[in-house]
Amino acid sequence: MSTPALSGGTGFFTGFTRLCKGLAVVLAGGHVVLQILPSAVTYLALIPARTIPFAWNLITAGYIEQSVYGVVISTVGLLFIGKLLEPIWGSREFLKFIFVVNFLTSVCVFITAISLYYMTRQESYLYMPISGFNGVLSGFLVGIKQIIPDQELSLLRIKAKWFPSLTLLLSIAISFFTAESATYLPTLIFGTYMSWIYLRYLQRNPETKLRGDPSDEFAFSTFFPEFLRPVIDPVASIFDRMLCGRYRTSNEAGGYTLGDAPLPGSDHIESSRRRERGARALEERLAAERLGAGGRAEESQQDATEKV
Repeated sequence: MSTPALSGGTGFFTGFTRLCKGLAVVLAGGHVVLQILPSAVTYLALIPARTIPFAWNLITAGYIEQSVYGVVISTVGLLFIGKLLEPIWGSREFLKFIFVVNFLTSVCVFITAISLYYMTRQESYLYMPISGFNGVLSGFLVGIKQIIPDQELSLLRIKAKWFPSLTLLLSIAISFFTAESATYLPTLIFGTYMSWIYLRYLQRNPETKLRGDPSDEFAFSTFFPEFLRPVIDPVASIFDRMLCGRYRTSNEAGGYTLGDAPLPGSDHIESSRRRERGARALEERLAAERLGAGGRAEESQQDATEKV
């Protein structure tokens, strides 16, 4: 099934949320600051050797774009994907998602850079300035995968559930031909994984008061082709029990239950409701945009008639 939300339309360039516009100004403003004060990159970007004592760069690095191309891509991605996700999650949850994913991604990138230094003894891993919103953008794709997995990008006939995987695959392929892949590839990988962790185990559902999305349709193995899932599922289940078992126990204690056991199919019921809400919100936004575009076209036609 194809949807015009992913293929364009007259109202495609309207309807951006106020929060997304504000964050876009922050991204543009951060780039302007670097152009005026180039030395500011030392204090705002993530430079592993200087993160201690400049620990705040674990937060600020995600909102600093060092190139014009980065600003354009991040701003466009934020505005267009944000106007889909924010109405469904709510502004507060949307902002919380950005903050948490950005911070956790920076922490993972910092640990990775330090580890690579100790393994290779190359000081470039310690002093390369890492920054950009691309970790959160990759997280947005995971959000789309969760909410409208079966919607298609009409131009390429690709379902939304494959957006994160294809983005990472393309980025890894490009990294073999670029010298600075270390400045963006770990951010994309950890941005994707941390956003999945957050949506899978931590995000609170305002209706059920439960955390996360334990449905099989959003399992870690769904990021991979089906023939690899029998190999990935057993390994993923081990980490699931080790790292995040307590969140699942908490949900089972307060969720859909029958006696002492979770109600069969409750995970599937909740995931179906989430996808229905996403599809409904998407259709409502499209209808509003088409209505607004139709109204503008009618007004312009009336003006033309009056002039004649």
